[in-house]
Amino acid sequence: MLDRPTGTNVAIVVFEDLQCPDCRAAHPLLVQASKTEDVPLVVKDFPIQRHPWAFPAAILAKWFEYTSPDLGMRFREFVFANQEQIVPENLRDAAEQFAKANGLALPENVDPEGKLSSRVQADYDLGLNIGLRYVPLIFVIGPGKGAERFREVTDPSTLAETVREFKQKAVQRGAKGR
Repeated sequence: MLDRPTGTNVAIVVFEDLQCPDCRAAHPLLVQASKTEDVPLVVKDFPIQRHPWAFPAAILAKWFEYTSPDLGMRFREFVFANQEQIVPENLRDAAEQFAKANGLALPENVDPEGKLSSRVQADYDLGLNIGLRYVPLIFVIGPGKGAERFREVTDPSTLAETVREFKQKAVQRGAKGR
């Protein structure tokens, strides 16, 4: 189910693929809108099957995210910044480089019990369940029920405006804008 984090009334939710050029282009706009409008950015992984390193990169992103949510987001930014140089054979090296630069040692197996893989798969399955046909798929989710509760944003440059609209709706409903 698409939802916002507990304690918030408005959030940005995006389904993205770390190997997708369109996701790379949209990601900085999502991060900026989240910061500017002071709402959470919830990233769901939707690794497209034709992208050979997208699923393992998503698992690595989850590992960094569980170490620190900020670190997880910075790893995503690192991957997008280096996307054109990453191939399946050097993904692990890139992750190790990022870990080392952040004072961490990447374990030999970041997902020994398969929990991170299961979380990536759960995000992917959610995308399938909502009929996702492309990435990035961006939503603003706010208070309310049914279709009024969320809106797809197809142009990331309009994201901040949509967030402000949803925050205003939250205030009108008597909820706090965050």
